[in-house]
Amino acid sequence: MRKTGLIAVIIVAMLAIAAEIRGNRMENSTEQKGYNIGDVATDFKLKNVDDKFVSLSDYKNAKGFIVVFTCNHCPYAKAYEDRIIALNNKYAALGYPVIAINPNDPKINADDSFDKMKIRAKDKGFNFPYLFDDGQKIFPQYGATRTPHVFILQKERAKNVVRYIGAIDDNYADPNDVSKKYVEMAVDDLLKGKRISVSNTVAIGCSIKAAK
Repeated sequence: MRKTGLIAVIIVAMLAIAAEIRGNRMENSTEQKGYNIGDVATDFKLKNVDDKFVSLSDYKNAKGFIVVFTCNHCPYAKAYEDRIIALNNKYAALGYPVIAINPNDPKINADDSFDKMKIRAKDKGFNFPYLFDDGQKIFPQYGATRTPHVFILQKERAKNVVRYIGAIDDNYADPNDVSKKYVEMAVDDLLKGKRISVSNTVAIGCSIKAAK
């Protein structure tokens, strides 16, 4: 009886461990959301600060896109605004325009409202679309978690293939002390027809403010 009881205890313990392992696997799988390098990004149709809707398919002659999830209030996002403008100045004419998207819920932070997006875009002289992810449907598809968070897409026939995910560069605090300009490196490689040397980096910024 004692042996039988011991065996029963061992079986119960093993089942509990197996259940915990399965639970951890399920939890990890739900955390791994969004695009990976090589995935095809679906198009979107979001309202721009000029009240017109913008889609990737509108850019017939583009070779790809620099999609930046950013916002109004985040100090990291603000620190990168001039660099995002510079990216569009440099690469839009070469076929890789910037498309900026505000993914935040304005109910959580009123500074990220659509009306304040218009003010911010005008004050900073944004030379690229600044779109509002109304309903927060797009940023989860991409897997964006921070502002700013960059996804470089390359057009291949009718598909937009993800080629880079991560940070703009390696120094948000001081643009004069940047040693690696990740986005520029990636787009330059694509324009040269080369394989991107660094395709994944860690995005540094504020967490995206999502409705629960």
